[in-house]
Amino acid sequence: MADPESTVINTDVKQKDPSKALVIAVTTRAIFNLEEEHRLYLEKGKEEYARHQQANQDKPLPPGTAFTFIQAVQYVNKMILESNPAEDELFDILVLSNNSPESGVRIINSAKHYGLEISKFCFVSDKDSTRYLKSHGVKLFLSADRADVCNALRRGVSAALVFQQEVQTPSNPLRVVFDGDAVLFSDETDQVFQEQGLERAVEYERAMEAVPMGEGPLKAFAMHLGKMRKKFSQEKSPIRTYLVTARSGRDMGIRAIKTLREWGLAIDEAFFMDGAPKGPILAQIQPHIFFDDRLYNIQGAQNVGVPSAWVPSCC
Repeated sequence: MADPESTVINTDVKQKDPSKALVIAVTTRAIFNLEEEHRLYLEKGKEEYARHQQANQDKPLPPGTAFTFIQAVQYVNKMILESNPAEDELFDILVLSNNSPESGVRIINSAKHYGLEISKFCFVSDKDSTRYLKSHGVKLFLSADRADVCNALRRGVSAALVFQQEVQTPSNPLRVVFDGDAVLFSDETDQVFQEQGLERAVEYERAMEAVPMGEGPLKAFAMHLGKMRKKFSQEKSPIRTYLVTARSGRDMGIRAIKTLREWGLAIDEAFFMDGAPKGPILAQIQPHIFFDDRLYNIQGAQNVGVPSAWVPSCC
């Protein structure tokens, strides 16, 4: 029986220790725009798709939604190594693909064309490729397939779904925006709001003000990111993190701030939107990626060209 996972090591890139690195796994459709090829796969089947990829193996794929995020992550590594060439706590990027190694040559060539420092390419024949995430030490998984994302979340890996979109090219430093409830934090207050309304949710928050909120699905990744950020002073950091939440700062902001303090998670800027649309503030921040659990917020971000990733709470 063939090995269900074939890993190609990129010898042009320094290999990192996964026990020390912040490992990010992206699927090919998250980092490159493969919508045309994906349609071919759905309409004509796997063999025709493989023939197309092999025939075009020297034609670079256009960038996808997560492309600029990965470029910004590389910039952080560059800044860390300039500060300390012996540093081994770096970002490590691997690509997870359901392509065969033969049809995956185009993926490898595209990464090299753009100078992306992908350390490993994992070509997986299993239907559920997410079972390999923990063995690679993955701390964040980005995919264009909802089933993949849900499987990763069930396995306890921070994960989000990216939609193919036209994105702007933000400048450095790396800017990451998190929603609060059901992303950084648990959805406990959101459940009270959905079931009993805003007034009861505010009462619940006031009663629980001294109690830190539970962990959300992206809390672990945010903590790892915060650890990387602490390598620099705030003024010189190549990483900036933001909280953009629908919460009201007056009625529901205190517990959020106290929770972040309790976790030891420093956030550069926090915006309590009190239910207002997030698109305008995201357009000002111009993040490399924005995580939210509400599809209307994702749509609002896409409308202003912000790369967005949905954290589904209904897997």
